[in-house]
Amino acid sequence: MNLEEGLAELHTHLGGSVASEILWTLAHEQGIALPVKDYWEFDRLVTIADPRRVDSLDALDQIYHWTELIQSSPLAVERSVHTAIGGAYRSQRITTLELRFNPMKRNRGGERDLDHIIMAASRGLDRAALEYPLVRAGLILMMDRTFTHEQNEVIVEKAIRYAPRGVVGVDIAGPRPGGARYPYRDLAPLVEAARSAGLGVTIHVGEEGGEHGVAEIAEVIEALAPDRIGHGILAARDPALSAALAERGIVLEICPTSNLLTRAIADETALRETLRTFVEHEVRFTIATDGPEMMRTHLRDEFELLLRIGALDADELAEANRRGHEATFIRERPLVAA
Repeated sequence: MNLEEGLAELHTHLGGSVASEILWTLAHEQGIALPVKDYWEFDRLVTIADPRRVDSLDALDQIYHWTELIQSSPLAVERSVHTAIGGAYRSQRITTLELRFNPMKRNRGGERDLDHIIMAASRGLDRAALEYPLVRAGLILMMDRTFTHEQNEVIVEKAIRYAPRGVVGVDIAGPRPGGARYPYRDLAPLVEAARSAGLGVTIHVGEEGGEHGVAEIAEVIEALAPDRIGHGILAARDPALSAALAERGIVLEICPTSNLLTRAIADETALRETLRTFVEHEVRFTIATDGPEMMRTHLRDEFELLLRIGALDADELAEANRRGHEATFIRERPLVAA
């Protein structure tokens, strides 16, 4: 498996990409009241140190509550973005990296100015570009399924406004209100506005939700026509969906360890069967971590897992990595060191 060109990671959340010791310091610098006083208790609070405590996406959202709170200041966002990019390159030699986050979940309900939060993230990109000139990095701003249409509209407007400053795409994630099927079709005007402005579109869908999740994938494909889909693993249950993904050239962002930890995929056998189904149906996909620090994994660990269980061979993994470099929403070239 030739990975000399560096790795590409297109699906990682800012709240899951910063090491516990950095978050610990940021929390204390900002005077945030934490529910624990000892660092190791804090480490268990903001990571899936014990997989038994996370049996669903709702449980995962409780962990994100703390990382998002700690990152709810311009100082913390800038340092988090800079740290995540540098860490990805130093530890994994990741040279194409997209970081996604919801700025409204980092402005303390309006207490912080939203533009300051986004500009701080942009400054983090700039600092990382100076220190790691071979890395292409960009930001994806996330809408949320619990937000009103008006709130999500503001996020898309901000993404368009800050496209010249490193915002490369939009996404939506978050819990479903009441666990009901989410009306993705309602997002069509916002998605089209982002697309028309030159932003990439990726949508969290098909990670869970049973038959609702399968139906949601079909709705997203038809109503939103995204460039990529975050997760989308439930499509493996429906040959027609796999065919539609292949025909449209939609790239899935597969996060193996994350899906195993949250029980979105039952076990390694199911993971292997899911990936082999996508290969068989020529569904395009790339591999990611979802959040390396929170998930206690890294991109090379994901590759080793998939090789070990026979989900993908070395050539298929190399192809998935190349696809990550090709499917990125980042268009500018990396800086070249003098």
